Formats: sequence, C-alpha cells, structure tokens
Amino acid sequence: MHSFQPVRWPRTPRAAIALQKRLRPQLKLGGGPRAPKTVAGADLSYDLETDRLYAVVVVLSFPTLQLLEIASVVRRVTFPYVPGLLSFREAPAVLAAWRRLQSPADLLLCDGQGIAHPRGIGLASHIGLLLDVPTIGCAKSLLVGTHGPLGRRRGSTSPLRHEGRVVGAAVRTRTDVNPLYVSPGHKVGLAAAVRLALACGGGFRVPEPTRLADRLVGRLRRGEPASGTGKNAVLESVRIDVPHFRSAIRPPHGAKPRMTPERS
Repeated sequence: MHSFQPVRWPRTPRAAIALQKRLRPQLKLGGGPRAPKTVAGADLSYDLETDRLYAVVVVLSFPTLQLLEIASVVRRVTFPYVPGLLSFREAPAVLAAWRRLQSPADLLLCDGQGIAHPRGIGLASHIGLLLDVPTIGCAKSLLVGTHGPLGRRRGSTSPLRHEGRVVGAAVRTRTDVNPLYVSPGHKVGLAAAVRLALACGGGFRVPEPTRLADRLVGRLRRGEPASGTGKNAVLESVRIDVPHFRSAIRPPHGAKPRMTPERS
C-alpha cells in the first residue's frame, strides 16, 4: 500500500478559487507514459435525495483493457455546487477510492476536465497533481473553449482553444458520434492525451476505463455493491471475474443513458 499526505480542503468558494490559482503553475504539461502497463478510470455519481456521493476507480491492463481491480467509496458531500469548483466536491472521494487500490495504475482517466477549465485546473488536473500521477480529462461536454470542424471518422481531432491558447482537443472516438473533449491533466501533453484516450477506446464514445467506472458507480448508487453489504457499504479493492462483471454492467435493453451535470 502507498502512503499519502493528508489534504486540507478549502471550505468556501473564495478559498477554493485562490487555491486553484496557486496550484495551476505546479502542473506539468508535456510528455506522458508511452506504454503504461495499467490504466485507471474514475467516475462519480450523486444521490440527489441525500448528500451522498459515490466514487469508483477501476484499473485495467493496457493495451488489452482487461479489468484487474475496482475500488469504491461512499462519502457525504461537504462542498457546495459551484461551476468550475467541482474538484472540491468530487476529488476527495476519488482520492479515497484510489487509496484503496492494491496496485495504483500508471495513468488515470477522469470523467471531467483537465486544463480545459476557466482557471486551467479541472478535476483531472487537480487529482493528478495531488497524486503525482499522469492524468487525462475526458469530458462529454465543453466547459470552456471552441474548436473548428471535425472529421466524421474515428480518430479525427480539432484543437480546443480558450483565451488564445490550446487547452485540449475535440476527438472523434467513434465514427459519426459526438466527439469527446480531451485535455491534459498532469504529467501528460496534449498529443499523448489524445493518443492514450483513443488507445483506451472499447468501441464506445468514452474510453473503456471511465465507461466501466460509470457502470459500476451506477450499481453502487443503486445499492448493488460488488463487495461489502448494505447500501452504505464502502467497497474495498477487490479482484473480480471479468466476464461476469461485464454481463452485470451491460445496460438493460431500451434503457436511457443517465444524465449528469457538466464536470469541471
């Protein structure tokens, strides 16, 4: 197990913004793992009727994308909802799940933004900086920036620009499907972020690590944890049977996708 330093989280939006401005210059943007052995995906879900937040981190082999490990936590939300400050609501839960992993991954993909953020430090960047792990933001919607025309075929890209600088890319991860918005988080450059996001594709719009994390966090929110008992169980890291897990998380026929707020 790895040891981690405790994190002191701001309690007010003003203090959170000040912290983002202090942390932004510490990000390392460039390079990235050329051939990671493992890649993780993180996703979260809220119980809208309570103050509970569910977070899941999955670890997959790379490049085969076989599921190796899952870890999850259930926590109470302690920071208000403020656009651009979702890291302070969500990062503590992701960090807690990551710390339960038996073997932390070489790369982490987050369902959220990296530097494509109003202050240049979204969820993926913040988590990467705290863990000192290469991270990539893979968002389904834009938070900031604009991009030009994008080709129809998988692998087409267009730079995402914000305030005169490139902060990410619109990436066609499936032919004729809406693009994914990829931005470097920490210890990864844009070219590597796009390459790795595409390499983690499992035939869906979102990369396989975050897709699996999304399916599992939905099960956890519904009271169907992969281990532990009861709706309030905290999942320890576990090894699971991959074929059984894949069949368990397949969406029911005709099910509509779950809508989630924009991630920052």
